[in-house]
Order: sequence, then C-alpha cells, then structure tokens
Amino acid sequence: MNMHLSLAPLVALIAGILILLAPRLLNYIVAIYLIAIGVIGLLGTGHLLR
Repeated sequence: MNMHLSLAPLVALIAGILILLAPRLLNYIVAIYLIAIGVIGLLGTGHLLR
C-alpha cells in the first residue's frame, strides 16, 4: 500500500497544533502558512520532491 504525503496538509496540521498551543502566534503562523502555500504553488510540488 502506497501512502503519498502532501506538504500543504502537513503544514496546515502543524500550524493548527501550534495555534492551539500558543494562540498569540496566530498572526505569525498564518503569515508563514500563506507564504509557504504561495511558494509551493509557484514552484509546484513536483519540484520539491525531486
């Protein structure tokens, strides 16, 4: 059985956990998440895995 792990859901999960643990980090976590998703979208996930 093959399991494919995407980067975006993993980043979202980590961000959600950090927000629950430290709500004051919300602005920074959202900003970092949006930047990461933007970079992933521009580069494409195929380029990051090779």
